[in-house]
Parts: sequence; C-alpha cells; structure tokens
Amino acid sequence: MIANGVVLPMLYLPPVEYFMALNKYKPGILIERDEHFPKQTYRNRANICSPDGILGLTVPVMKGSKNHTGVKDVRISYEFNWQRLHWMSLQACYRRSAYFEYYEDDFAPFYENKEIFLFDYNEQLLQLLLKLAKIKTPLSYTETYEAEYPGLTDLRSSINPKKESNIDQKPYFQVFEEKNGFLRNLSIVDLLFNQGPQTGNYLV
Repeated sequence: MIANGVVLPMLYLPPVEYFMALNKYKPGILIERDEHFPKQTYRNRANICSPDGILGLTVPVMKGSKNHTGVKDVRISYEFNWQRLHWMSLQACYRRSAYFEYYEDDFAPFYENKEIFLFDYNEQLLQLLLKLAKIKTPLSYTETYEAEYPGLTDLRSSINPKKESNIDQKPYFQVFEEKNGFLRNLSIVDLLFNQGPQTGNYLV
C-alpha cells in the first residue's frame, strides 16, 4: 500500500473537501467498497446552491438497504422519478452559471440511464468529475473491510453532512452569492459549474 495515502468513501457528487483530499493524497487513493452502508451521509446525497440557500439532493435506495448491507450491494430505487427532480434542480440552480452549458451533456446521461447499484453509479460519476477537474490519479479499492488503515489518513467518517467541515476554503463566485453569501463545501459541481477549467487549480 502506498504511504501517505488516504482512504475515502464512494460518494454522490462529493463535496469540495473530498476533491481537495483526492488532490492532496494522489496517487495514494484507496476507495472503500466493503463497508456497511451508513445512512444519512454523502454516499447518496449532495448539497448544491439554490436561490434559497443549500439544497440537498438525495438518491433513494431500495428498502432493505439497512446498516448491515454492504455499500457495493445497495440498489438505487426508482419508485419515483428522482433523476428528473435532480436534473431539473441542477438546471434551475446552475443555468445562469458560467460553465453549466459547457458540461451539461456530460451529466445528462446520469439522469436518464438507470444504473442498478449506487456504488457503480457514484463511481462512474466520480470518474467523470476527475476527468473534468483534470485530476489524474489511479484509484485503488478495498478488498475487505478494515476498521483501521495504519499509515493512511482515514476520511471515511469525517466527510459527513452532519459534521462542520474544517477545510480552509477560499471563496469563489457562486450564482446566488448576493442573496446567500458564500456557501462552503458544497458539491464539486457547484465549483465546476462556476469555475470551469479553473477547478483543478482551485483545489490545489
């Protein structure tokens, strides 16, 4: 295992601090895929900037995806059309941003195609986000669940919507900043749609 690396969970449209960690610890990135699925985390939710402040987007999972379910076995629920809701929310919140239309076609398929497993869906989104942010790093994946990883920074629990992030984040322009002020640690898409090709430089 690579020294000075990090172990990260697989998240849905992860927050800025997640990508700061990816950039800081590359190429020593280990993605957790053997944990039990914890509820009410960024694994199936993301925060974006709306006219009324922070708007949470949640990917519903199939009933039975309790805490004892392995994260890679959690199935996405399509009982209601959450994809349409998420896509309409992204359009409504970022249509006025500088780069939404530039990246729109990259994200649209994720709100049309019906992936079965949450982990696979998040992984494909992560690969796209790494590409758009121009972060080149190989990803390794766990083979078994380990409570601790000596020598690695463990961020599996610390990047959490219930915990205040302590990252040193410099402000960037946000669409509704005049109304909301600067909102910290939103989903990476907020940074991407507002900063475009400068996203990678911002994360350094």
